[in-house]
Amino acid sequence: MNLTLKQLRYFDALARQGHFGRAADLCAISQPALSMQIKDLEESLGAPLFERSARQVRLTGFGEELLTRARDILRAVDELGDLARASQGRLMGRLRIGVIPTIAPYLLPAFIGALTQRNADLDIHVRETVTPKLLAELGEGRLDCAILALPVSEPWLTEVALFTERFVLVRPAADAALPVPDPDRLREMRLLLLEEGHCFRDQALSFCRATSSLPRELLDGSSLSTLVQMVGAGIGVTLIPEMAVAVETRSAAVSVARFAGVEPARRVGMVWRKGSALAAQLGQIAEVVRDCGMELGR
Repeated sequence: MNLTLKQLRYFDALARQGHFGRAADLCAISQPALSMQIKDLEESLGAPLFERSARQVRLTGFGEELLTRARDILRAVDELGDLARASQGRLMGRLRIGVIPTIAPYLLPAFIGALTQRNADLDIHVRETVTPKLLAELGEGRLDCAILALPVSEPWLTEVALFTERFVLVRPAADAALPVPDPDRLREMRLLLLEEGHCFRDQALSFCRATSSLPRELLDGSSLSTLVQMVGAGIGVTLIPEMAVAVETRSAAVSVARFAGVEPARRVGMVWRKGSALAAQLGQIAEVVRDCGMELGR
C-alpha cells in the first residue's frame, strides 16, 4: 500500500467541502488532479471513500472511519513541524491564526503589520469565523491559536487575557441629544444584533438582560457594518465594540454614546492548545496582540 500525505490532505479537504471543485480550490490544484489523487487513494485502499452524486459527495462508512485516522496522522505531522519551528527559538514559518469577525477587521491590520515587521520570516494565515468553529478547528489542529472573547472554559486550551474592551451605543444621528437608555429601556427598543452564532450577540443580550426570543423588535444582521448602516437608515439602535467605532461609523448618519454606570464590555484574549510546541512563541504573539489592542483603545 502506497499512501502519501498529499493524498490524505486532499482526502481531508474533500471530506470537509463535500464538493470536488471547492476542495480543489482549497488545495490550489485543478479539479481533475484532485479527482485523480482521490481515485488513486481509493485504489490503494481497495474500497470507495465517497459516494458521488451530481451535486455533492458524501463519505462512505469506510471513508468516515479512515477520516478520523487520517486527521490524527495529519495533526501528528503538523505537530512535528511545530516542534521543528519551536527549536529555532524564534518566530518563523507558517502561523495559522483564527479571529472572530467582531475583532478581525479592526485589530488585524495593526497586529499583522506589527508582527511581520518584527518577524520577517513569518508566513501568516488568517481564518475569520465564529467562536464555535474556531474552537473546533483548534481541536483538529487546523489552527495554531485564536483571538476571541473570553472565557471559553475549555480544559484543553491555554487562555491568555489580553485587554478589556467596552461596548458603545450606536443610534441615529437625530437621537444624539436624547438620554442614553439604561439596559431595561434598551430591551424595549428596536435592537439590532448580529445573527445567531456570534458571541457578541450573546454579550449584548446579556447586558440588556434579554434572551434570543425577546423582545419582538430584535433584528439580526450578518456584520457590524450592516447593523450600523441599518441604524443610519433609522431602523433601530445597536451596540458595537469600541475598536469598531472609527471604521464602522465614518460613513453612516449615526451618533455614538457611552452607557452610564457599569458599561457593557468584553475580555479579549488568545487561546491555543495546551502542550503546543509553539507555546513560547504564541506567548510572544499574545504580547503583540495586547499592545495593538490597547493602542486601539487609546
